[in-house]
Formats: sequence, structure tokens, C-alpha cells
Amino acid sequence: CVFAYPGGASMEIHQSLTKSVTGIRNVLCRHEQGEVFAAEGFAKATGQVGVCIATSGPGATNLVTGLADALLDSVPMVAITGQVPRPMIGTDAFQETPIVEITRQITKHNYLVMNVEEIPRIVREAFFLAASGRPGPVLIDIPKDVQQQLAVPYWEPKVSLNGYLSRLPTPPTSPQLQQVLDLIKDSKRPVVYAGGGCLDADKELVEFCRATGIPCTNTLMGLGAFPESDPLSLSMLGMHGAVYANYAIDNADLLLAFGVRFDDRVTGKLEAFAQRAAIVHIDIDPAELGKNKKPFCSIFSNIKPALKTLNKLVSQEKEKFDFSQWRAEIEVQRKKFPFPVPEQEGDVIAPQAAIKMLCEMTEGKAIISTGVGQHQMWAAQHYKFDEPRNWLTSGGLGSMGFGLPAAIGAQAARPDDLVIDIDGDGSFVMNIQELATLHAENLPVKCFILNNQYLGMVVQWEDRFYKANRGHTYLGSPDDDYQVSKDEAHIFPDFVTISKGFRVPAERVMRMSDLPGAIKRMLETPGPYLLDVMVPHIEHVLPMVPGGGTFKDTIVTGNGKNPTSSDMKTL
Repeated sequence: CVFAYPGGASMEIHQSLTKSVTGIRNVLCRHEQGEVFAAEGFAKATGQVGVCIATSGPGATNLVTGLADALLDSVPMVAITGQVPRPMIGTDAFQETPIVEITRQITKHNYLVMNVEEIPRIVREAFFLAASGRPGPVLIDIPKDVQQQLAVPYWEPKVSLNGYLSRLPTPPTSPQLQQVLDLIKDSKRPVVYAGGGCLDADKELVEFCRATGIPCTNTLMGLGAFPESDPLSLSMLGMHGAVYANYAIDNADLLLAFGVRFDDRVTGKLEAFAQRAAIVHIDIDPAELGKNKKPFCSIFSNIKPALKTLNKLVSQEKEKFDFSQWRAEIEVQRKKFPFPVPEQEGDVIAPQAAIKMLCEMTEGKAIISTGVGQHQMWAAQHYKFDEPRNWLTSGGLGSMGFGLPAAIGAQAARPDDLVIDIDGDGSFVMNIQELATLHAENLPVKCFILNNQYLGMVVQWEDRFYKANRGHTYLGSPDDDYQVSKDEAHIFPDFVTISKGFRVPAERVMRMSDLPGAIKRMLETPGPYLLDVMVPHIEHVLPMVPGGGTFKDTIVTGNGKNPTSSDMKTL
């Protein structure tokens, strides 16, 4: 399965795809950004390499955001672009852009193919590079005249990348991991901080935590690597993470950082993050070891073999680990500071309650994609993931418009699974054209839009830090504000009408009492469906650690009703 949009410089590729004897399916997204996000969704949902294809010039440059997104989130992807014929390169020809130079800093590697006979080798290398080591995007730029050449392909070229291969990690040795085990035995308050690097080592991670009794908190990218239904799970940490997870980090004497990169949205003020803890950092990318936070012990390794060896050492220990007192201490914080859900006011739909209801009605088994903003954080907080690769979101780059295309990629990859795009009205409209793809490709993606008519996360920051002054964050009609009038006729844009124009069934729900029935209809309707859920714009994502702040700065109260500093209490 590939995600490709044709153009003049890529027509030869599309002509070949129509004649593919292996039956390669092309999902025709309606914008190149849609296709690159769909390829990301495919890769995130499967762990396999996603493929997107675009033409030269604007087609290629429309992939740029997705390539940067894939690099930051370590997503294996191969992007193939058409290019103007070789004699015209550098002449400012029609639809010519130097895409190799443009993307050099946002790809793991890229190629400009100047000889047709190199294509088999380059394609094989590209897939190997994308999937090995720390995964990432690789771009192949193929001039049109090269595509038109005839050649007898040699299908068995060797991947000769000795310099790259020499830099790949080797399995860690037992003495290295014995040091980690000794640190665990000496600790009283250990915690596991697990990220996206653990998604393919979920079984080993669960075995390790259960064998030792060490609680585990996940990053936004690592959700699902450790089951949230497990008593040892501390849910998500970081800026909008659980108070009890951040408490555990702040009070730990040993931090086991597995497959993470100490991102600023997790750490806040670096000097204060896990300041009482000895840090063990295991990561597949040596550049991440000590980059942001200096570890006491660093191990350059893929997390899966490292945990396998560590689990073997743990199983040989005669004395059982006992961290029950530490877990009980964290449990006090869990009961005191759960993820907040506002008290029901009349028949208003609280966005947090809407996501909790969706989680309950799907039994937490759906593949969830999101855009970026408040809805993304509420989904991470209130939809509980017990399995890896069911959570698709743009973490490092924070690309609005990611949700719907990513859901398309996931649905194409896993056709028998339920896929739901939890989106915000601001993010959804950025790639709304992909509703056409849902209908044309018969993909049963469900779109669950939390619509507050505002750019919600920026509004929250305006309320918190800019005295509620609105700096172009209202997305509704300038003529009427639905949040003031509560008149359905004033909702803008009308997603229900737009969706029906794309032949995707849709409805709107404005009252909490109507929400269960609406979700039921969405889930039971065959094929794609859009549910427009109207929510208030005054809700804030809590808890919140302000950027560059520390655990003690955590904001746990307040909303947009009374955006004053006295209403926003910290710990």
C-alpha cells in the first residue's frame, strides 16, 4: 500500500503502479500533505515503512512538514518524488525545486537518482535506512527522464553501507546491565520513564516492571507501550501529564529512561527534572545520550535486547524486590490528583467527559489518531491504551491537520480495526479535503470532532499568560459567535453539511444527554462517519506545568471563565 498523488514528473511511476502484478494499492489522498501524514499513520500503526509519492515542485514541497514530523517522531518512511529531466535541473524549469537540498536537514538520508540502473539498489538501501537504527524518513528524487529509461533490473544488490552499519548498536553486555540491576537493588524509589522507543518492546517492558514492581510512566509518544489498566501504570508524564507521574519523577531516587529523549515538554526546567535521581538512559541513538540530561549510566542499545537481558538477570535474583511503600506513596497522589473532569453543568458536553465516554463505548480498543491541541491532550489523558501502536499523534513537531490523514493510513494498514480520529475544529479543517479520500477509498474512519469554534490550546495560553486577550484565535464566523448565542445556526463552518458534500454521513450533537446515542450511531454505521461534538471554549487542559517550569509550578485549577492568576492555583 502506498499513498501517492500524480503529477507531470511522477506520471511514469503511476503508470507502472496501474500495471503492478503484485497488486500494490494506491490510496489517493487529495493533498500531498494528506498522503505524507497517511504514510506516517500507516507506519505508526504497523511499525513498517510507510511510502508516499509526489510529483516535482509544489508536490514535493507539500511533503516537507510530514518529513520533518516523521524525523522528530522517529517514523520509518520512504518518500519518492518526481523531478524535472536531468538536463533541466538547475534551470528553474517548470515545477522544479531542489527537494534534496530542501529536505536535507529533515530526512535521515536522501538520494537524487541519476542512473536508472541504480534504482533497485537505492530503493533497497532507502527501506533499510528508514527502518534500521533510529527509524526515520528517507527521500528518493527521480528525474522524469530516468523514469522513462529502459533497463534490465538487477534485483539482488547488496546493501553496502559499511560506515552506517558500523554505527548501529550491538546488544548490550551482561556487565553493563548488571550495573543497572545493582542500581535498582540500591534504590528505594525507582520509576521507569518509557517512550516511543519501547513500542516494539512492550512485552519485555511489562515483564520487567511486573518482575521488579517498579511503576512506569509513558511519554506522549510511548502511550500503549505499558498497559494503562495495569496498577503499575502512572499514565502520561510531562506538561499535561498526571500529577502523580510527575510527582514520582520529582521524588525518585532512580530514573530508568528507556527509549526517550528528555523532550522539553516532558522535562520543563531541565536542572530541576528528576534532580534527586540517578539516571539510567538506554537509547538506540547515541546522539541522545547525555544531549539534554546527563545520565549516571548510559547504554547505547535497542531497548528490546537490553530489556531481554535485564529480565534474565532479574529472574536470577533470589531476593524479591519490594517497592510497595514507594507505590503506596504515589497512590496517595493518584487519588488526590486524578485527571480532572468538570462537574456536569446542565446538558453541556465537557470534552473530557466526551472522550471518557468514547473510551468506554469502544472498550479502549480503537486505534486513535489526533490533530494537535487541547483535544490531543484530553485524548492522551482520558482514552486508556493497553496496547502499542493504537495511538497516532504528532508529538515532536505538533502538526495540526495530522489526525484525519493519519487515520486513513492506519485504516488502510489495519482494515479490520476500528479507527477514530479525535480532532479539534481548528486541526480538522487543515486537511478536511481528505473526507473525499474516505468516501472514494471506502475507508470506515470515524471522525470525532470536539468543536469549540476557537483555537483552543492557544486560547488557554492567552487565558493563562496574556490576560485573556484574543490574538486571532477565534475560528467562527465574524458575524455571529455560537459560544455567545448558543444558536446552532451560528456554528461555522458547518462540518455536517461539508461532510455530506463529500458523501460521508454526519451529525451534530450539542447536549450531553444526546451524546451516548450519537456515539452509538457513529460506531454502528458502516463506512466513514463524522460526529460534530459542540463543547465550550472555556475548558482548560489540566494539570499544566508552564513551559520551562518545574513540578512545583504545576497548575491544577482554573479555566477560561475566570482567567485570573488567583483562580489558577499551583501545587
